[in-house]
Amino acid sequence: MQLYHHPYSLDSQKVRLTLEENGIDYTSYHVNPITGKNMEPSFFRLNPSAKLPVFQNGSHIIFDTIDIMQYIERIAVFTLGSDNVTLSSQEVIEWMQRIQAWDPKYFTLFHIPVKYRFTVSKFIRRVVIARMAESPDLAGSYHLKLDEVYETEDKLRDPDVLKQSKEQLAEILDEVERKLNESTYLAGDEFTMADVMLIPVLARIVLLDLEEEYICSRPNIAEYWNLVQQRPCYKKVIGKYFSGWRKYKTLLKTWCFVRIRSMLKRY
Repeated sequence: MQLYHHPYSLDSQKVRLTLEENGIDYTSYHVNPITGKNMEPSFFRLNPSAKLPVFQNGSHIIFDTIDIMQYIERIAVFTLGSDNVTLSSQEVIEWMQRIQAWDPKYFTLFHIPVKYRFTVSKFIRRVVIARMAESPDLAGSYHLKLDEVYETEDKLRDPDVLKQSKEQLAEILDEVERKLNESTYLAGDEFTMADVMLIPVLARIVLLDLEEEYICSRPNIAEYWNLVQQRPCYKKVIGKYFSGWRKYKTLLKTWCFVRIRSMLKRY
């Protein structure tokens, strides 16, 4: 089994947490979207949307995050015969769908300095156009990706897009806060795939230095966040890159790459 992912991708984190939580062995392939690696023809043939993650088991290829997570669950239950793993209940699935419906892209991009944000966007456009020339058979898919890049740029100029994203996130967190008043975890007193879906969202909020506004202001979520950070899967998948001083190292590496691209563009 192979997983094509990137450590900073929320959906990649959700899938990796699922793999680690269920004790599934897999081969990891890092695909960095900031450097345009997800636009290379070999990856594009796997997933024409160029989105991460992509999960492959033999000839079986899955792109949808929830589908991947449920597929991994089935492997754990039926192949490994784990006594501690059961398929997700309807309540868990509903939580997964509710959280996944929030798109973190614009929320994240709006908190990145404008000059870096559009430098990356312009670089991605150049990469897509170059790959289109190299692989004419994929031109249709690359055209769709190029349209998506332009659409993203347009939306980033619209403050209402950020407003809607913040409101949707706040609604989800308010619902989570109420639920955690009744139970330890999101779907009861046992850790489930619903929690796996939520953890990367909270980690992204912390990474963007918005913890006070979104987490600390909700005491049940604040307590929950402290609890889930102790899980081995969190420490391996997210804490390794985002806890303590590592958070600043991660951000520095990202900003350095973006600044280099910005400088190269001048020459």
